[in-house]
Amino acid sequence: MALESHKTPMSFLVSKCKISLFIGRRDFLPQSNAAYPLDACTAGSLSNMVIDPRPSRGLPFRFRDWNPEVADEEPLPISRCGAARRVRTAMATVAASLPAEVEDGEPPREEVPDLDSQRRQIEDGESGRERPLRAGESWFLVGQHWYKQWEVYLKGGHQDSSTFPGCIDNAKLFEDKVNWNLKKGLVEGEDYVLLPAAAWSYLVSWYGLEHGQPPIERKVVELRGICKVEVYPVELLLVQHSAMDTPHTAQFSQTDSVDLVLRAAREQFVVSPQEETRLWVKNAEGSFERLCNTRVTVLDAALKSGQLVVMETRSKDGTWPSKQPRTASSASKEDENFQGQPGICGLTNLGNTCFMNSALQCLSNVPQLTEYFLKNRYLEELNFCNPLGMKGEIAEAYADLVKQAWSGHHRSIVPNVFKTKVGHFASQFLGYQQHDSQELLSFLLDGLHEDLNRVKKKEYVELCDAAGRPDHEVAQEAWQNHKRRNDSVIVDTFHGLFKSTLVCPDCGNVSVTFDPFCYLSVPLPVSHKRVMEVFFVSMDPRRKPEQHRLVVPKKGKISDLCVALAKHTGVSPERMMVADVFSHRFYKIFQLEESLSTILDRDDIFIYEVSGRSSITENTREDVVIPIYLRERTPARDYNNSYYGLMLFGHPLLVSVPRDRLSWDALYHILLYRLSRYVTRPTSDDEDDGDEKADIEDKNSVPKPGNAVGGSSQDPGPEQAGPSSGVASGSRAPVDNSPGPSHWPQRARRKHLFTLQTVNSNGTSDRSNFNEDTQAQPYIAIDWDPEMKKRYYDEVEAEGYVKHDCVGYVLKKAPVRLQECIELFTTVETLEKENPWYCPSCKQHQLATKKLDLWTLPETLIIHLKRFSYTKFSREKLDTLVEFPIRDLDFSEFVIKPQNESAPELYKYDLIAVSNHYGGLRDGHYTTFACNKDSGQWHYFDDNSVSPVTENQIESKAAYVLFYQRQDVARRLQSKPQPGLSDPPAPPACDPLPKSEFMDIN
Repeated sequence: MALESHKTPMSFLVSKCKISLFIGRRDFLPQSNAAYPLDACTAGSLSNMVIDPRPSRGLPFRFRDWNPEVADEEPLPISRCGAARRVRTAMATVAASLPAEVEDGEPPREEVPDLDSQRRQIEDGESGRERPLRAGESWFLVGQHWYKQWEVYLKGGHQDSSTFPGCIDNAKLFEDKVNWNLKKGLVEGEDYVLLPAAAWSYLVSWYGLEHGQPPIERKVVELRGICKVEVYPVELLLVQHSAMDTPHTAQFSQTDSVDLVLRAAREQFVVSPQEETRLWVKNAEGSFERLCNTRVTVLDAALKSGQLVVMETRSKDGTWPSKQPRTASSASKEDENFQGQPGICGLTNLGNTCFMNSALQCLSNVPQLTEYFLKNRYLEELNFCNPLGMKGEIAEAYADLVKQAWSGHHRSIVPNVFKTKVGHFASQFLGYQQHDSQELLSFLLDGLHEDLNRVKKKEYVELCDAAGRPDHEVAQEAWQNHKRRNDSVIVDTFHGLFKSTLVCPDCGNVSVTFDPFCYLSVPLPVSHKRVMEVFFVSMDPRRKPEQHRLVVPKKGKISDLCVALAKHTGVSPERMMVADVFSHRFYKIFQLEESLSTILDRDDIFIYEVSGRSSITENTREDVVIPIYLRERTPARDYNNSYYGLMLFGHPLLVSVPRDRLSWDALYHILLYRLSRYVTRPTSDDEDDGDEKADIEDKNSVPKPGNAVGGSSQDPGPEQAGPSSGVASGSRAPVDNSPGPSHWPQRARRKHLFTLQTVNSNGTSDRSNFNEDTQAQPYIAIDWDPEMKKRYYDEVEAEGYVKHDCVGYVLKKAPVRLQECIELFTTVETLEKENPWYCPSCKQHQLATKKLDLWTLPETLIIHLKRFSYTKFSREKLDTLVEFPIRDLDFSEFVIKPQNESAPELYKYDLIAVSNHYGGLRDGHYTTFACNKDSGQWHYFDDNSVSPVTENQIESKAAYVLFYQRQDVARRLQSKPQPGLSDPPAPPACDPLPKSEFMDIN
């Protein structure tokens, strides 16, 4: 088909480029036109037609606006590909007729292949649509209607066929022609076909794309091992926390990371690189959930099209807007505009949480760790998949606290979120009981380490013994093995290495291992003496009980306690009996050979003087020691009021009674004599009146088997003892291990002031129910009628006691140096029976000797002073003053690794923080001394109160946990420029295998 007769310009739109045909009108185009005309003078065909494929905006071809002048001259359109059929033969010869080089230097186009070649390139081969999908590559959607027409055109076999498909037209795939959104529910094979990028480029270059239509490019994604083209990306609605009503739509692949969503939101809302942001997603229930792990994909985060994603920006005071209370009435305007020294911020006590506040303040003042969080370096190292960690929650909660405390915008903050997180992952810290600051510190360091562990998959590492190898070789191997499983900022900052040597006492086998440590728990030199407070009760009824303070061997016996008391009283130890009194009864009566370790400091110990002929266990002695209880009758709550309740009161007694005077009448007069200091004898009138009452009552109080005078025939039990008897839930049960005589004389008639009753060791049950042949210890109860007790019993005098001069003595303890504690830590010790060592040579457990030596020390050394001592029978706090240096703590004498003499600062430390404990075991209070990393000023942190202090105020008996920083680290931090909080986040960290490196102490 010849075109020489056409005298008017024709415009042929191919995709987003233009083919302009001109015959004899070359001067019509400007000199800089982008399309190359056909000149009828030089060619009688289309041999000079040029296709310009220059790209725009990343798409294969440009739109018509390349040559607006041509479009305005009303050229003969060969499209909507309408006239293109008449030039399809000419198209086949375009590329073949092109000159080797065109005027503006554009490279020549390849020729349009024949129909069979087109089919092979589109359908088959590496560029064809039948090839397998590969993740990450681009594929394009082509409307099924056009593609079927193209296939029909190919089957015709003639390029001048009337079935020519024209330009690629995807109009049926779009919902509108403004946003060019795809219709929902399109099906491959029915509505569209998918072509790889190469095949798509061929079709566009051969046939063009309908004007104005964008190409429909989609990515190949691999989901659960299967590759597919993601036709419908996830459309998310991005909003800012401060502007929830203005969402912006953005599309993401399911394989895109949540971090890409965050970066897109930051770009959309123009957030500066210095600001910290995080994402929330609105779920189906209408609540918001944090997108904590930004390294997971959109698919793994379960994000769906249409979901609202909120970007939140941290405030300048370190808080998140979502965590702030709705009502700010508690915060004054002055607090909102407060600007103070960063780090000088208190922590509110939530209820017995001073231990937590103290540990947090110490850790917050470790410079390199605080900088790590302030510069957001932790964000790229959060480990959400560590089964030993807390899914990053502890690290994030601690980071929030650090950022608030070091923002300089708070006088104090409320750590309730952190407290909740700690209680969630460590149930021992749930509630508001008092705990140990060192125990919380240990948990927190371990939690931060696992949450920030750079090792994502821990490999199995077998621990090896030295087996005669050099120490430096074994130590390096141990440290490398440790770093293969543990690599975090906590390891970098706090972990050191010590050498452990075990020696078998039988075969002499020596085992040497090197183990990492996070802190040193050093013992305090302990005195072998113990101070005990006791009450001495004399046989002389005129003397009040005496309080004594005795110094006895810590591992001594009860007899040692009696010997010490004898020096104060002049009473022979053989005439003393020791008892633990609890709730008006004897909890235990001790034997002389029993250990003092069974007595706790809180126990009330009474030592009674008895006759030298007395015994509580031997029947051969002339005198018998009888335990005596005091009880008061009270009306019992019973419908018929047929019996009385009995309550214990006062202090019990141990009374020596001659064996030949074991009668009720004799015992009554002996007890009346022993109680004469606070029991008034009745006058003759009172006695007559009492005899008359006694005669009446004696008729009803004849001893019968199974019946007790003044009580019920049933065992009254604890419920009749009343609230003041001490019989209640959780009270201690008496220990009755002292047999006595089995034959007890019959009771005489009841006397004037009180009655006597045989009871058990608990003081509440009648012994008449017992078998008389048993060798149970006899206990006697003095039962008082309320009216008689009121008239004749002086309670004030009965409770009175005097203090011996020894009670006023103050036992001074000599202070110890911190170096002494470290020496004690490194001394040889023998393992306890509860913790034996299995000797591989003997093939059995041995009580081996153990010695710990320091090999390498960390940048920040935590020293825990073991002030609290716990044994099976005792608990105590050591209030010894430990003298510790503020500067230049030298560890060179304790580190056994060959030292670098040219760098002495590697072994010298300066104090940066102290956790203090005031009070005793059952109650106490924690505070902190800390040195601010920016100002160098020391401050005292007492919950929400902060005040400056001088260095001479730091050392005290309350020092409990010490934080020391190595001097070379301090100099390194000081030499670095102090960047502000505006530093951008660190670049993403890769996850290679951890490096095998040794500590930097050479």
